[in-house]
This record gives sequence, C-alpha cells and structure tokens, in this order.
Amino acid sequence: MSILFSPKMRLLLGVAALSLVGIASSTIYDSYSQAKQPDQKSLEDKSFDLNQQVIANKSQLRVTQATIHNPPINTSLGQKTGINQAGISSQQITPQNTPNSTPDVATTSITYPIIDEWRKYKFSVNGNQILSPVQLPTAKVNVNQSDLLTVLVNTRQYFQEHGSDDPDILRPGLLSTQKVTTEDILKTLDFMIEVLKEDIAKNRITRLQNPNFINRNFRVIKWTAYNPENQVQKQLRLTKYAVFTHPGSRKRTATFNTPIYSLKDNNITDKFYTRYTKQDVLSGIYEPGGKEFGKVEPLAYLTRNGLEEALMQGTILVNFTDGSRAFFNVDRNNGMSYVRGLKATSQKRYWYFRQVDAIKGYGHKIDAKISVKPGVTFAGDVLNIGLGRVVLLEHTQGGRKQLQMGVIADTGGAFLPNLYQLDFLAGIFPSQNSFRQYIRQLPEYATAYFLVKK
Repeated sequence: MSILFSPKMRLLLGVAALSLVGIASSTIYDSYSQAKQPDQKSLEDKSFDLNQQVIANKSQLRVTQATIHNPPINTSLGQKTGINQAGISSQQITPQNTPNSTPDVATTSITYPIIDEWRKYKFSVNGNQILSPVQLPTAKVNVNQSDLLTVLVNTRQYFQEHGSDDPDILRPGLLSTQKVTTEDILKTLDFMIEVLKEDIAKNRITRLQNPNFINRNFRVIKWTAYNPENQVQKQLRLTKYAVFTHPGSRKRTATFNTPIYSLKDNNITDKFYTRYTKQDVLSGIYEPGGKEFGKVEPLAYLTRNGLEEALMQGTILVNFTDGSRAFFNVDRNNGMSYVRGLKATSQKRYWYFRQVDAIKGYGHKIDAKISVKPGVTFAGDVLNIGLGRVVLLEHTQGGRKQLQMGVIADTGGAFLPNLYQLDFLAGIFPSQNSFRQYIRQLPEYATAYFLVKK
C-alpha cells in the first residue's frame, strides 16, 4: 500500500491541518479584539464616571428633599465664637468635592473628609473607628427640661430660617458615615420638642430622662474621641465656658481703659479691619488721633483682663458704672487664626462685638445667632460634627453613673477642626473663682453618645 494512503498517516495529517486552522483563527480573533474592544482602564474610568453621576443625582435629590423638609414651628422663644467667617464659601474644600462633602447625604462610604474653619481640607477619618451603634446605659438622664426645650426650639428654628443662606449647617457631618442625614437630625429635634412640650404641659418629668425610652426611640451612637495629637485618648474632653459679669464704663477711664468695638454697618464691606491684629487695635488706631479713628464704635471700656475673657468666652455681661448693664457678643473677627498653645495676650485674632439680648451661640451673622441656655448647650465642631446634634455625656460622680444631655448649638476657633472635645456652657458667673469652684464637680473627660431618632 502507498504511504499516502496509510490510515495512520491520514490521521496525522488531519490533526496537523486542524492545528494550523486553530492558530490562524486565534490570531485573527486577537487582532479583531484589540481593534474593537476598549482597554480595561477605559472601561473602569467609564464605570467610575457613571457611578459618580448616579451618586451626584441622588445627592442632589437628597439636598432638595432636605431643603423643603422644614415642618413649621409653632413655638417662638425668644459664645463661644459661634459665627462663620464672612465671605468664606462652604464650597472651598480640597481635594475636589466628593459625595461625602455634599450637604445632607448619608454616604455609603466610611471615610469622611475633615475641613478647617477656612473650609480647606485637612485630613480624612474612618467613621467606623469613631462612631459605633450601642445601647444607652441604664442611668437617669440629668437635664433641665425647660431650658433644653428652649435651645432645641431655637436651634430647629435656625435650620428653618437660615438653611438657604448658611449652607454649612447642611453639611452631612461625620454622622453621615452611619447613614445619618440632615433630615434625620431635623426629625430628632422635632421629636424631642414634641415630647418635651407634652411632658411639660402635663407637669411630669420628661420621658427623655428615661434611658429605656431613649433606647426604644433613638439610635444611640457612641462617639470615640479622635485626637491626632493623642492617639490613646478615647473619651471626649469636656472643657467649660461661661459668661462673666464685668464692671465697665461707657467712656475710657484710668481703670477701664481697654475697649471693645463694634463695626459700623457702612464700613463692613471695606474689610479694613482684617489688616489689624489685636495688638494693633489695642495700640489705639481707633481712638482719637489714631489712623482709623471713626471707622468703629466703642461699645464699652473694660480692664485688659475683662477684654481677654470676653474674647475667650464670646459673650460678656457688663455692669456699667452708670447702673445699666448689657450683654455683648462677638460679631466678626479680623480673619486671623486662633493659635492653640499661644497665650491669650499674644494672640493676633481680634473680635468685634455687638450688643445682644441674651447669651448667643452659633450663627452665620450676629442678628441670626441662636439664643442658648447654660447646662444644655455645647460648643463643638459645627463644620465636621454638625449643628443641632443631641449629645449625652456619661461620667461617674460620687461612685454613681451620670448622664448629661445637651445640644451642639455653639462653636469656636478651638473646634475647627476638633473631633475629640466639647465645651460646656456652665452659666453666668461674677468671677473666675466662682466659675472654677462650680466646674470642679464636672468631669474633665466623659463617654459621649449621639441620639438620632429611629
């Protein structure tokens, strides 16, 4: 038989032919795929862009819903340095704005960007390392229910009246990493106001003092302190501030020779005041003969110590030599940062004041500030934690567990940014000695919890 017709050879030749066809087909397919199919990075970029667009659309919807969700308030009740910097946009955040920095968004991310008082990006934190859901300990909650109602109503009213012109209060805050929105915060305030009104009307101890009621009706979120300079700190540091009464004069005297000034409305747009440090002001530039005389109005003359306390506390009650008295609250500063660790007399920041009718907390302008009450008000990081957050502090006193309730309704330079501290408004005091004696009974550190309506 011929070798060409050998069955074995025919089999071998067939296999070889099939192999050649397969190789050719593979080569043609690969060339076609490379020509027609985008690379993997392009696909990932397009997928990312699409996801970002979906997130942006959802974010815009949530902002719109939050803006219109402002139930009417039927009750009308009539610093720390609780004010935003004039002319600083809430959108000045770097790196580029993300879904985390969009107002009222309950982000699915656990990472949150922290900004400073100039709205500049500082660092990012892992929300799950700072916040965690828990049950409130079974101890009676201490609170003055009438004063708490006042601060809750005033804070809620601020959201309603100034949500459109103060976008900072719509920032989601760190609680957004726990899927808490600004709308949730408003629901919390509304519910607590309703409960307090009912309980006060019925002349009974409010249900908000009952930890079982709180656990049933609120999400309790533990706040673990985050202090970049003290990594071992877990409890919140609780500092205290107050309004001090000080003697003063409406005219300069040998004793009362240190002024507090108010900016005249017709000079505010000039912003001349941002050029001068506290030391420049105290050198007499606004007094007769000074180069800026006539541009501001002297409200009162104090001692130098009185001025420093007014600048530190934000509000001062002046007992004038003519028998009158008045509250004064910080209005605008010179745009210079407060430097932690620098002694008060060396600070360059200077605040201009306005006369007010009560102790004032947070507000984006002087005539919009929230009227607050001692014992139920905390000053804190409004930009990163948020305005109107209800906080419970747990500490031990006399061997017994104590719970203290209050609202973040104030802020200050020391809290921008600050994720490890709150400042407790202790009251009105005639002297530093009486203030120090009172705050000895208060803790320096405490375990903190946020309350959010379920």
